[in-house]
Amino acid sequence: MKQRYIYWQDDDMWLGFLEEYPDYWTQGETEEELRDNLLDIYNELTSGTIPNVRKVAELAVL
Repeated sequence: MKQRYIYWQDDDMWLGFLEEYPDYWTQGETEEELRDNLLDIYNELTSGTIPNVRKVAELAVL
């Protein structure tokens, strides 16, 4: 399975979040560390240990 994420560099840090969970940002000193941190936060968000997780979804409007 793959998850899309949004990321950018701000000075010497890399910031990002999972597209499905835009309220939960993380950072890293390198792109690789950012990806590792995104995997960690994904596991936390989907494990049920964090209550009231907000997600993004699509709604078809006719």
